[in-house]
Amino acid sequence: MKKLKYFFSKKDFEDKNFMVFGMGLGKDFSTLSKLQRFIDRCPRCGKGPMVMDTAGGELLCGNCGYVLKEKIEEVGPEWRAFSKEEKEDRSRTGIPSSLAMHDMGLATVIGPEDRDASGKSLSASMKATIERLRTWDSRSQVHEPMDRNLRQAFSELDRLADKLNVSEAVIEKSAYIYRKALEKGLVRGRSISALIAASLYAACRDTETPRTLKDIAAVSNVKKKDIARCYRLLLREMDLKMPVVNPTKCVARIASKAGLSEKTKRRALEILKKAMEAKISAGKDPMGLAAAALYVACVLEGENKTQKDVAEAAGVTEVTIRNRYKGLKAALKL
Repeated sequence: MKKLKYFFSKKDFEDKNFMVFGMGLGKDFSTLSKLQRFIDRCPRCGKGPMVMDTAGGELLCGNCGYVLKEKIEEVGPEWRAFSKEEKEDRSRTGIPSSLAMHDMGLATVIGPEDRDASGKSLSASMKATIERLRTWDSRSQVHEPMDRNLRQAFSELDRLADKLNVSEAVIEKSAYIYRKALEKGLVRGRSISALIAASLYAACRDTETPRTLKDIAAVSNVKKKDIARCYRLLLREMDLKMPVVNPTKCVARIASKAGLSEKTKRRALEILKKAMEAKISAGKDPMGLAAAALYVACVLEGENKTQKDVAEAAGVTEVTIRNRYKGLKAALKL
């Protein structure tokens, strides 16, 4: 604190910016970059914004140029790469470990370069030997039935995740659930595609990612009924506890598909919030409830959208929207 007394007043000691800056002083680039978001005022001129100069290693005020911190240590790599090949060549570490890989990314491979440790090219006979070793190394990695099962399942998971556009966290959770199911022997006698699709749906439910069974069935080559059966099996055998789907998570998606305005979307969120407070959302399909709230918002905001337009965007029937619409109107007295 003695170092800070020359350019901080007593009032600054009570200020959140001082506290954040005081804690971050003397840290490296990564820490100061995170703290930069919280430091919104310069201690000298009282304005901002604060700028991080990564080339010079300085944290300075964008208004008056006052340097708050200099000679900040750089913790990144000391090399630069301008292409994918250069990055792969200069990087001294491999890909991060992941549950969504059959070997978790921890297996070793014989590299494609035919050179020895000193960089000299191998002889013709040694090249042929190394090539044979490389072939047998790749074959032996999926020798066990469990490894072959995981490789097939995770290639399907990659395909589904790419089509559904889900986050890395959801993919990791799906892989974790599938591995546990495989350990318990739930895959035997069942379709790998159905079980990995059910694992992905369970992960979406657990992380509150708005993806329905219908969405997953549409991108996979498995019937919705089979995925639902495998999902119920996972819940029963693995004792999974899934959170209740929040209908507000579905609003943005339906509004985007139906081409509704931001004002209507916000009104729908307000309606859903009131519905949840009034306890009328329990036991209702979240997608149908979100679609009905959006339709109510369209009526209130004067936006020209029919029940059919909203129903098609949400993937529910018009009857569902009418029933939920009547319930919301009566309960909230709209």
